[in-house]
Amino acid sequence: MKKRMHQIELFMKYPFEVQNEWLHKLTQSAKDTEWGKKHDYKNVFNVEQFKNNVPVQDYETLKPFIDRVRRGEQNILWHTDIKWFAKSSGTTNDKSKYIPVSTESLDDCHYNGGRDMIAIHCSLNPETQLFTGKNLALAGSLVTDHFGGHESQNGDLSAIVINNLPVWAEFFRAPDLSIALLEKWDEKLEKIAKATMNENMVSLAGVPSWMLLIMKRVLEESGKKSIAEVWPNLEVYFHGGVNFTPYKEQFKTIFNKPDLNYLELYNATEGFFGIQDQRNSDELLLMLDYGIFYEFIPVSEFEKEFPNTLSLSQVEADVNYAMVISTTAGLWRYKLGDTIKFTSIAPFR
Repeated sequence: MKKRMHQIELFMKYPFEVQNEWLHKLTQSAKDTEWGKKHDYKNVFNVEQFKNNVPVQDYETLKPFIDRVRRGEQNILWHTDIKWFAKSSGTTNDKSKYIPVSTESLDDCHYNGGRDMIAIHCSLNPETQLFTGKNLALAGSLVTDHFGGHESQNGDLSAIVINNLPVWAEFFRAPDLSIALLEKWDEKLEKIAKATMNENMVSLAGVPSWMLLIMKRVLEESGKKSIAEVWPNLEVYFHGGVNFTPYKEQFKTIFNKPDLNYLELYNATEGFFGIQDQRNSDELLLMLDYGIFYEFIPVSEFEKEFPNTLSLSQVEADVNYAMVISTTAGLWRYKLGDTIKFTSIAPFR
């Protein structure tokens, strides 16, 4: 934990160097892919060359390439095989987006995010008992897809992440995978409540709307009046995905645990981006070493077909930007659809 906190301090101190290093790693890793050859990655050595060679993308422009990967073609957008696709909310032409997930994006991004939220919580709470009990992390479901005759797995990113956790992680989480990945929500709700209400749960992680339903069902099944009675050792709720403000009072009431910690995350189907790293501030630290290269589109460029982007070294505080990412799963200069505002640029929060 201390080693990782030192690494976080280093990217806070040297943000531009870390980002430039990741851009180099990304382009060099993909230089022999179809996309990398098309955009001459072997001759990309700096940010300006990268911007000149690769237009800003969205899902519709990347979709033909992603569909080919879903049909079983490899070495298209990324140099290692893509086995999973995280299903996300719809676009103009499709009911759903299918975001490629590589082994590298799981390891470099999503699992690092999970480890770091624990490391940061432990750093903020030296007396933590987080490793004496279990974590309840809500997940969606996975299905086997046969798009274009090729078999792959798609579903919620949370399900892909949990399904690929190392075996030892099962000792620290509940319920087991057979329940966590159930497709039918009503069945899952009931079984999660019954499987966890007698466990020593010390942490929760999940989208507030889903978690609130689980908590209510746990109280129904247990006959208790508050979650504090069910899980007296519960110490932290990791939440993200939506604005927590409308839910906060409901959670405070249902938990009835004034000393419970709330730690916010900024994660999405496409990546894990930020973690609340201070006790008395709701600012989220931008995580710069997760295999993601960041760019930002100013408001004045939002609607342009070929928008100019800013690198991290060019952004200002208190200005709205659209976020653009390049990742270890083959999303290149991908316009995420989210707008963010920096509250601090030293470090970037």
